[in-house]
Amino acid sequence: MLEKKKAKNYTMNLCEGSILNKLLLFALPLMASSMLQLLFNAADVVVVGRFVGKNSLAAVGSNGSIINLLTNAFIGLSVGANVLVARYFAANKEQKLRKTVHTAIAISIVSGIVMAVVGIVAARRLLIWMSSPKEVIDLAVIYLRIYFLGMPAVMLYNFGAAILRGVGDTKRPLYYLTFAGVVNVILNLIFVILLKMDVAGVALATIISQYISAALVLRCLAKETSAIRFEKQYLGIDRNILLKILKIGLPAGVQSSLFSFSNVIIQSSINSFGATVVAGNSAASNIEGFVFMAMNAFSQAIVAFVSQNVGAKKYERINKIVVTTWICVSIVGIVLGNGVYLLGKPLLGLYSGNGEVIDAGISRLAVICTTYALCGMMDCMVGALRGIGYSVMPMIVSLLGVCAFRMVWILGFFQIKQFHIIDTVYLAYPISWLLTFIVHVICYLIVRRKIDNLE
Repeated sequence: MLEKKKAKNYTMNLCEGSILNKLLLFALPLMASSMLQLLFNAADVVVVGRFVGKNSLAAVGSNGSIINLLTNAFIGLSVGANVLVARYFAANKEQKLRKTVHTAIAISIVSGIVMAVVGIVAARRLLIWMSSPKEVIDLAVIYLRIYFLGMPAVMLYNFGAAILRGVGDTKRPLYYLTFAGVVNVILNLIFVILLKMDVAGVALATIISQYISAALVLRCLAKETSAIRFEKQYLGIDRNILLKILKIGLPAGVQSSLFSFSNVIIQSSINSFGATVVAGNSAASNIEGFVFMAMNAFSQAIVAFVSQNVGAKKYERINKIVVTTWICVSIVGIVLGNGVYLLGKPLLGLYSGNGEVIDAGISRLAVICTTYALCGMMDCMVGALRGIGYSVMPMIVSLLGVCAFRMVWILGFFQIKQFHIIDTVYLAYPISWLLTFIVHVICYLIVRRKIDNLE
């Protein structure tokens, strides 16, 4: 009886009460969880940057765009699971909710194994394709192959956390990542400083912590007393649920992968400036990742909020949710983004003591962090459309507004001799965010008009 009461307290009804209060209660633990997840990579980058050298720093940092490219398509499917869980939870459809949970877990296991195989086999070829510097590539291959051994855990954790978010629970994933993050930092120090394992040590520490967080979230679902309880005898893929997850999650995954593909093109351009710029860019992108994750908590929150209200047929709350989320994400983006830029030198100094690396990092922060609020507002509009059930539309808009624009920018404007500088590369980000945000707002207004006509 006590267990049932405890489990029930973690859920949150997002269809009633103050939107702002519940948005903050939902988003703040999610924000902390996302930042802890980033600390896995930050710990890697800081340890190799301070205790090994700039080549190891570049090797670890430059892998981010490849990892995202290969994993985001599958992680995007967890968005579909999140939307369905939230919708069925709000509508009290327990049988469909139970099938969604077990289908999502099965998808995570299969996709994790696929990603591990692909990542290990294709690591060197991908790095060569990205024009990784010769002095970095061997270290980068070692890191990447070990990292991809942890893909089953990455997928299982992300899908499990998506299930919990769907019922309003963002606290327990925070607890699990806190524990796993502490383990990751301790193992980093042991493997790199004491055992001199270089990039292999930080990669091994990361995957151990990922398996810990995955095991904890699976154990949480197995101990649940509600319809989201995981029972291994029911593990399998329900065809109808799979199709619904794919309908929402596949466009989200494709969109994320296309974002990552455009970032791979950008990373290739950055690589052409040499190891020092690559190292500075890696450190800066790692720092700004914390700002992104703070904003991303609200774009993830809006998916759950809108999905639950659609499930409960409370369409009148959706506009209020969107406006409230806009305000929150703008404040976070402006304050944190500009704060990071102003504190850029001491923050970058945590990653490297090399003055040239720090200056290269400042160049990125000056362009991207000061305009980061635009990215947060764009992502919130994507989240709102997905929560309503429209996932193809934001995918197409993002494909054109972000991915196509960035590739045209890099392959065209950047190639002009007088504009062939690193700042030109970085400007592709804020311009694409602004253009895509405007089009997303237009799409949202069209979708809301359709819903109002149905009412």
